[in-house]
Amino acid sequence: MSFKTFDTERLFIRPTNKDDAQFIFELFNTPNWLKYIGNRNLHSIEDTERYIEIKMLPQLDRLGYSSYTLIRKEDGEKIGTCGLYDRDGLEGIDIGFAFLPRFEKQGFAFEASDRILKAAFNDLGLKSVNAITRKDNLSSQKLLEKLGLKLTGEIMLPNENEELLHYSISK
Repeated sequence: MSFKTFDTERLFIRPTNKDDAQFIFELFNTPNWLKYIGNRNLHSIEDTERYIEIKMLPQLDRLGYSSYTLIRKEDGEKIGTCGLYDRDGLEGIDIGFAFLPRFEKQGFAFEASDRILKAAFNDLGLKSVNAITRKDNLSSQKLLEKLGLKLTGEIMLPNENEELLHYSISK
């Protein structure tokens, strides 16, 4: 099956696949990922390949979208992820993003998230998109607000021990 890909001025955006395991392993073990998103217990490339196979690809097959790997056009380097996720305990679809530390604070997060949000409404047929973030993740909150999402309250997800901020935007 062929899945939609997107691009921006500086980025290629394509569905994450098992060939991205080394990159995903590095990203998921960065300090900010572990602090703000959570430990996925990926201790090897093999763990990461299984995670992609079990967690990412089934949603891609079922809905036509999931996690996207962000590739810098300038040099082909994988710099982060942005995606639309069907999360347990959250009604509707959630947008999420993360970057390797050396690519943070360069405008890539807004560029990629804005394109994915437009794709959600214009290409993928979604009517609304949610986002969740930790209360202490101020940069994520600022980005969500810049994207036009509005804070709607707090939410507790299954198997979590803290309330998260819940944002939403409708077409």
